[in-house]
Amino acid sequence: MSLFTKAAGLAVVALAISMTPAAAPASGPRPVTVSLPAPGGPYAVGTLAMRLVDRSRPDPLVKSKPYRELMVSLWYPAKDTGQTLPVAPHMSPLAAADWDSHSAPPMGIPKGAVNWGATATHARVGAPVDRRAGKLPVVLFSSGDGGPRTLGTTLVEDLASRGYLVVTVDHTYEADQVEFPGGRLVRALPLPRKLTPPVLARLLALHARARLADMRFVLNQLAGLRHATQLRGALDLSRVGVLGQSLGGSVAAQLVHDDARVDAGVNLDGSYVGSVAKTGVTKPFLQVAAEAHTRSSEPSWKSFWQASSGWKRELRFKGAAHGSFTDLQVLLPRIAATVPKVPVRDFVGTIDPERSVSAQRAYIAAFFDLHLGRKPTRLFDASDDRFPEVSLVP
Repeated sequence: MSLFTKAAGLAVVALAISMTPAAAPASGPRPVTVSLPAPGGPYAVGTLAMRLVDRSRPDPLVKSKPYRELMVSLWYPAKDTGQTLPVAPHMSPLAAADWDSHSAPPMGIPKGAVNWGATATHARVGAPVDRRAGKLPVVLFSSGDGGPRTLGTTLVEDLASRGYLVVTVDHTYEADQVEFPGGRLVRALPLPRKLTPPVLARLLALHARARLADMRFVLNQLAGLRHATQLRGALDLSRVGVLGQSLGGSVAAQLVHDDARVDAGVNLDGSYVGSVAKTGVTKPFLQVAAEAHTRSSEPSWKSFWQASSGWKRELRFKGAAHGSFTDLQVLLPRIAATVPKVPVRDFVGTIDPERSVSAQRAYIAAFFDLHLGRKPTRLFDASDDRFPEVSLVP
């Protein structure tokens, strides 16, 4: 996993794996197994992983490659197939092994201490869509810089169980690891040797541009996918939202600004990179912040907020840290109960994990229900007694 850092005034996930000494390998006890919380909506969940190739542009991060290839996963309400279809793993086998070797040690988790490949989702691979859900609004998901698409599963599965098609996107050569069909693993490009604030700012700008093109390409492909998969006739591309964490949240805002097809967006604790920091957006937008992330401490949040003229709300989660808005919120505390010296607070703060996830799910679903589903809610009118950890920032 990439390290969460502060650099150049930006709360980002920096790709610092190759620069961080690995922890000592685990010995003795069997590897820990961890699980994800079940989604809370009325539908079972299905999923499909797909390789997409954009031949209209060279890869923006590897110029010698004449095309851009991505892995995406589709998550959607599905018929309950019982035991007839396999449950999708949280991480595919090669990705899980690479995570164990390269991504977990910088978080203080020794190689071999956790059986990452044993964590399952709650989605059945290739399950037929549940037609009772009706036409499905679409939400695109982009993780933090360096993070694989799997790190949003806790929120993504929940949205799918409530009647959404969610498309998670891996940004190749930036994500720590991407596993393609046929047993091919692509790792993130190494960082520059001197990661100074200007160098980091340029790197983030490059990644943001690549991600924006990736997301628009994926959105283009959905028109074809809705006729060619288990989702035939189920997608409603007149209702599209975008959800992102960290750099993914900034890209979500830029996509809302730039693409007329996108109706609403959510930024999970990401600083803004690029022109949207100054222009803001005119469409519905939700900012979700860790406790220490404020408009007064983050210039891009202040300028974005002041320039945005559409429906907007900002939520602050008391006790949350930057990684609280990823699957680490539930995984790290469970791992730390067995594996010593995991710096849980550095990544996910002190907020109760179950309450954090419950509140995130409630607010994100209510936002998209309001702006994509036209379902009224009073959750954003004032702070809610059910979620005392969450404050509505005026």
